[in-house]
Amino acid sequence: MNKREDIRNVAIIAHVDHGKTTLVDELLKQSDTLDTHKELAERAMDSNDIEKERGITILAKNTAVKYKDHHINIMDTPGHADFGGEVERIMKMVDGVLLVVDAYEGTMPQTRFVLKKALEQKLTPIVVVNKIDKPSARPEEVVDEVLELFIELGADDDQLEFPVVYTSAVNGTSSVSDDPADQEESMNPVFDTILKEIPAPEDNSEEPLQFQVALLDYNDYVGRIGIGRVFRGTMKVGDQVTLSKLDGSTKNFRVTKLFGFLGLERVEIKEAKAGDLIAVSGMEDIFVGETVTPVDHVEPLPVLHIDEPTLQMTFLVNNSPFAGREGKWVTSRKLEERLMSELHTDVSLRVENTESPDAWIVSGRGELHLSILVENMRREGYELQVSRPEVIVKEFDGKKCEPFERVQIDTPEEYMGSVIETLSLRKGEMQDMVNNGNGQVRLVFLVPARGMIGYSTEFLSLTHGYGIMNHTFDQYLPVIAGSIGGRRNGALVSTETGKASTYGIMGVEDRGTIFVEPGTEIYEGMIVGENSRENDITVNITKEKQKTNVRSANKDQTSVIKAPRKLSLEESLEFLGDDEYCEITPEHVRLRKQVLNKGEREKASKKKKKA
Repeated sequence: MNKREDIRNVAIIAHVDHGKTTLVDELLKQSDTLDTHKELAERAMDSNDIEKERGITILAKNTAVKYKDHHINIMDTPGHADFGGEVERIMKMVDGVLLVVDAYEGTMPQTRFVLKKALEQKLTPIVVVNKIDKPSARPEEVVDEVLELFIELGADDDQLEFPVVYTSAVNGTSSVSDDPADQEESMNPVFDTILKEIPAPEDNSEEPLQFQVALLDYNDYVGRIGIGRVFRGTMKVGDQVTLSKLDGSTKNFRVTKLFGFLGLERVEIKEAKAGDLIAVSGMEDIFVGETVTPVDHVEPLPVLHIDEPTLQMTFLVNNSPFAGREGKWVTSRKLEERLMSELHTDVSLRVENTESPDAWIVSGRGELHLSILVENMRREGYELQVSRPEVIVKEFDGKKCEPFERVQIDTPEEYMGSVIETLSLRKGEMQDMVNNGNGQVRLVFLVPARGMIGYSTEFLSLTHGYGIMNHTFDQYLPVIAGSIGGRRNGALVSTETGKASTYGIMGVEDRGTIFVEPGTEIYEGMIVGENSRENDITVNITKEKQKTNVRSANKDQTSVIKAPRKLSLEESLEFLGDDEYCEITPEHVRLRKQVLNKGEREKASKKKKKA
């Protein structure tokens, strides 16, 4: 069989912060791709503001570099398990993977998740040990760790013979030797290893066309864009082709535009052949996993698997007393349009209507997946409210099952006891414990997903910020009875509408932790703090001190209040109880009771108890 020697398709896998995006930036800079006049922005691959701020890759992206007359397509994969659906599909588009590992931290659980998918597809791996210039680098041990991980994940003999390249992406250097002194001032060793080790795609472009969509994009001018790989045959602009839908039906259409990739740009092309990664426009309702074939030779490829959602939240129109003050988009129609447009590109998301025209159930792959959607909407000028995240329970063989997560924790020894204790309370089961001998312990647990809701904040305070936690969806298992996790303490709920005052806050400070500072506008039913006990209490923090003629010996200036605890969006979602909403506007994130009036709230809870 002929090969297309001029092309290589690789995916790049790495744990958060191991330098994957920096490495891709360097490969772009040092290849023959970019215009010399073009300055490359830092982290060029991460285009979304949130990706840049948090340093995570959310959507898989593709770029391509030219090197010695070869076209190398590089698919960037998300390292976070909430975006696992993307990963599997990318693995179908490539012939090999670059596994980037930090020369000190070694292998991490989220690397494991993506790598497992790559090895199952029988892809050829190349290991890139990055940050070799770090004083704490331990390259030999890290390569041994990678080998152990490969064996554990069931790699075959060929995959275990992986080549290793050592790099410092920040400095733009690389070499095939693990001695930092041997680093070359270029990325050529990486490129050369890719060309030598990654198999070239087969050239079967004379056969009937097969093109499968693995990712979606959307733009207002051409509508939906299907990104995928030509597995067989040739595709030209103007061709009449058939789209085999997921439900088995077919649809004919004409290819209006084809795009190839070069650097970070999409380039219009006239035709694509077997082995090319391309984007196609012209089909309005194309979806991930569907196959494009010639009209006279309809032979669809097996449908791609898409990860099912495990967590859901109710999204509602904002109806708080402060609704409509800051947002540009506040109506149910606008919210629904925005949620539906998200479905154009995010295939792991589900949006269902409810009995109310002002509420939708939105299901996603985890807290991060949903909170990023909320954060994006907030930045775009939307106002909305969301309920507490809940896990999605399914039935298997007549048994109710809930999602379980595999949780890996690296923590200093002194915090190990409290971590084990808190995860046991959340019905976690320890699977493994390794003491690295350097004061660090690695713990692996299997925990029900609802036990993980809100755990990250608690975990950070338990380990004083020194612990590292990673969790990935593992499997569905029978539901564990009783409630797990969640907040134990009650809320401090405002009885008044007005502005918080220093005097009012001082009066209730000893009841718990306050979330607002003096001068903050609050309304009746808004949550202004966390009670130190289990029950909710109503408080008035808008009270002003009565002014009298009598001067006190200790002047008012001496009154000092503690700094309030500011909750981020994620922390606010974690804090939510069953009868509470989180109100999200472009400027504020507020917590509130679903029923704002105290009397009505008490009536409602009595009814609930009777029921």
